[in-house]
Amino acid sequence: MTTKEAILKSLDDINEPTNYLEVYNHIIKHKYYDFRDGKTPQSTISAHLGDFIRNGDTRVKRIKETGGSYSYYLTKNESNISIEALEETEVITKKNDKVKTYEERDLHRLLSSYLKNVGVYSKTIFHEQSTFGKDSNQIWTHPDMVGIRFLNLYTKASQNFLKAINRVDTFKLSSYEIKKEINSDSELKKAFFQAVSNSSWANYGYLVAFEFSDSLLEEMERLNQSFGIGVIELNANPYQSKVLFPPKYHDLDFKTIDKLCKINKEFEKFIEQTEKLMTAEERYYKSTEKELDEFCDDYFENDTEMEKYCKDKYIPTE
Repeated sequence: MTTKEAILKSLDDINEPTNYLEVYNHIIKHKYYDFRDGKTPQSTISAHLGDFIRNGDTRVKRIKETGGSYSYYLTKNESNISIEALEETEVITKKNDKVKTYEERDLHRLLSSYLKNVGVYSKTIFHEQSTFGKDSNQIWTHPDMVGIRFLNLYTKASQNFLKAINRVDTFKLSSYEIKKEINSDSELKKAFFQAVSNSSWANYGYLVAFEFSDSLLEEMERLNQSFGIGVIELNANPYQSKVLFPPKYHDLDFKTIDKLCKINKEFEKFIEQTEKLMTAEERYYKSTEKELDEFCDDYFENDTEMEKYCKDKYIPTE
């Protein structure tokens, strides 16, 4: 056998989520592969298991364990694995109070840095500050973050021409629903329809998560096609984040925008700041743009700042 064949055979034998050390020990026990020429055979197994996932090999899936490591299993055996086994790591995490982990809102700075890099101004919207903000139903009304991208036209004539025809076409508003991890079908559907609910007002709606289970890609694609919500996989290095599925364009819902402005002052101020920039005279444009940038969320200035932030917030970088 090759190394990968030995890994696949071992995963099939074990027939439940398992880590790279158990796979290595199984290979040695059953003499599936001779590692005499390798100085670090355990690391070789770990690397090959990671390659299955990174290369999109659909034969192997993984789930995240406490501390950031992974358990692997064969896709064909998924129906034989109990739900309890697949969700075991989530239960362990909840029971272990000593595990230090990041908060969902710690991801906002990663997303704001990614969005800034692609020309989007973004702002966190705190539903707790809204009228009736303590009502749990407010999370279905408010997006976690909002963003705006302006159409960059290089000549004054074209800018004025477009504004004269339809000012709405000079910008696009987006809504972002952010989650730490989405590991099950039920988690995906709940998060997805939360994104549908609180992005009805925007041109584009996104569901963003730091970790998606690979087993959910097919269902994610189906929901994306049906409801038009885009999906972003966030990375600890925000510039390596990926749009897994693009959103569909929708016209703005001004009644809902008005409602959000009434119940949330930060959202209202975001709309005011964007309107000021759209209507600013040319001589005031740069100062108005700077004012909007300072109002929006912070973003990383360099890689050192980014790495320190992830370390301080216990955001896994591997």
